[in-house]
Amino acid sequence: MTQEDASLEARLEEQEQFEPPESFVEQANVSDPGVYEEFEENWPECWERAADLLSWDSEYDTVLEDGDAPFYEWFTGGELNASYNCLDRHVEEGAKNRAAIKWEGELGETRTYTYGDLLNEVEAFAATLRDLGVEEDDVVTLYMPMVPELPIAMLACARIGAPHSVVFAGFSADALATRMNSADSEYLVTCDGYYRRGDALDHISKTNEGLEDVDHEVSDVVVVDRLGDALDHSLSANQHDYDDLVDEHAGASVEPVSRDAEDMLFLMYTSGTTGQPKGVKHTTGGYLAYTAWTSQAVLDVKPEDTYWCSADIGWITGHSYIVYGPLALGTTTVMYEGTPDYPEKDRLWEIVEKNRVDIFYTAPTAIRAFMKWGKQYPERYDLSSLRLLGTVGEPINPRAWKWYYQHIGNEDCPVVDTWWQTETGGMMITTLPGINTMKPGSAGPPLPGIGAKVVDANGEEVDAGQAGYVMVDKPWPGMLRTLYQNDDRFITEYWQEYSDEDADEWTYFPEDGAKIDDDGYITILGRVDDVVNVSGHRLGTMEIESAVVGVEGIAEAAVVGGDHEIKGEAVYVYAIPEDGYDAGDELAERAIQGVVDSIGPIAKPEEVIFTPELPKTRSGKIMRRLLEDIASGNELGNTSTLRNPDVVDDIAEQAESN
Repeated sequence: MTQEDASLEARLEEQEQFEPPESFVEQANVSDPGVYEEFEENWPECWERAADLLSWDSEYDTVLEDGDAPFYEWFTGGELNASYNCLDRHVEEGAKNRAAIKWEGELGETRTYTYGDLLNEVEAFAATLRDLGVEEDDVVTLYMPMVPELPIAMLACARIGAPHSVVFAGFSADALATRMNSADSEYLVTCDGYYRRGDALDHISKTNEGLEDVDHEVSDVVVVDRLGDALDHSLSANQHDYDDLVDEHAGASVEPVSRDAEDMLFLMYTSGTTGQPKGVKHTTGGYLAYTAWTSQAVLDVKPEDTYWCSADIGWITGHSYIVYGPLALGTTTVMYEGTPDYPEKDRLWEIVEKNRVDIFYTAPTAIRAFMKWGKQYPERYDLSSLRLLGTVGEPINPRAWKWYYQHIGNEDCPVVDTWWQTETGGMMITTLPGINTMKPGSAGPPLPGIGAKVVDANGEEVDAGQAGYVMVDKPWPGMLRTLYQNDDRFITEYWQEYSDEDADEWTYFPEDGAKIDDDGYITILGRVDDVVNVSGHRLGTMEIESAVVGVEGIAEAAVVGGDHEIKGEAVYVYAIPEDGYDAGDELAERAIQGVVDSIGPIAKPEEVIFTPELPKTRSGKIMRRLLEDIASGNELGNTSTLRNPDVVDDIAEQAESN
């Protein structure tokens, strides 16, 4: 490191606040600080600004209908179609030849779909789905990796009014069956396989295994041929080749179905504390308006941009900020099939330079990996096209934030650190890049119109510098409407009711710990429920524990999250073996494989630690806090409430010796 570099590093290390460059502010979509006051004074009508970004078949009557809280409704009376908003209107306005999707395959292949191309293929596949018998309100499951046919299928479903349910391709056959059963889904779109680190993965066999456990008849399965000759496979009687069907329906014209603003656009399953995934319901009007508005205001997306969110569409980030938000605004969105380090650790920067990417939105997990690999990789490429950087999925520490700002953004790009969830549909807490000072490590203030606060256990707002819990005391357009076919669980999982002098009020509790500073900036501290956040992906501990206990030879298990240098948080399993079984490597491997088989590689435990007992309170509750301390190497807290305090030291010694 040169003396100049060392001096720069030292200056950045000391700096706690960063202002957006004047050149950025001058061109920003939102740069008037008065937007916060405007939204506050004109709430909820302020959200007309988001609705105005869309084209409506029928204008809405009411911005917010709150008579049946917490079952809030947005833009009631309005009708629109998400596929039309993401495709047709841009073609009609002269953007037919603008790139809509630029796809980069892991092996170096590329495909570009203009808005005209994308509309043609979406219409062809929408005609296919109709011919297969898919009707309005039928849920279509999409079990696919990062190939262009995934957003095509999503938009085709939206076009005919059929909600989609995307299942992350890395999830197991069991996870597919569970979600199809929950959604009563009779139609599936999948693929033969995909590439990961150069290897061809067999996806169709896993799909077929999952279909065997679906407890109702699956009418039709459409299979995308991604691997070609790299995977020899055959299709069963109700399985159809995607390309054959699209060719057969080429040139079809499918009118977009007008959907009520409150009609379901998609289901997205997310981990729950009970072990059963929750089917989060998002609707057409509010969700699409909110993702479009946050894409424009926070990510500063413009139609002429080339924008890249490196998430997977199998998660909510990909839904909101690869597909619906960017395409609603008519921009070019980049999709990448592979991993950041294949074939080399400079793969992402090669893509940025090649495509002249303007906006890059990724996870802190990836940024920590970039740091570990070294600045020499981004330095090989011209990243000067970048105008804005973003982070999503988990809190980012100040050191990683500053590395990202310096080595990827060259200190010229604002960094938006965005907090939100599957359930919120879009960003909730973050800086507006054309307005706010950035504070590394702090997400920022709530967005205009978002009533996010930090409160104590009694619901009272905490003082600056104190820790508490995030709560949201106003509804917002992108919010989930309910949990699929389970209104009661929707209320018990997320809402608390209290009364004041005027009316009963409802508050949304996302179960994240946080603290707030004197400027109203919120720093997210992490989960406070039984969910582990691995690389920005929420996994229910109960679901993982069930998979572990399902392994022959394991009597009981506790799963916690522990600190991890790259992932942020990793899965750690503490297990009691059954009598007669050896607590050795073989049993540990079977436990790990049980999790992978049941949930998928994303949930693979970092370590399995065997113990004759788990730390339990006198009432029999497992004290997971102590297990988290052991996993993270922290000083152990108070053990006085345990009925078996001696076991904690034994477990800690076992963990150290592993």
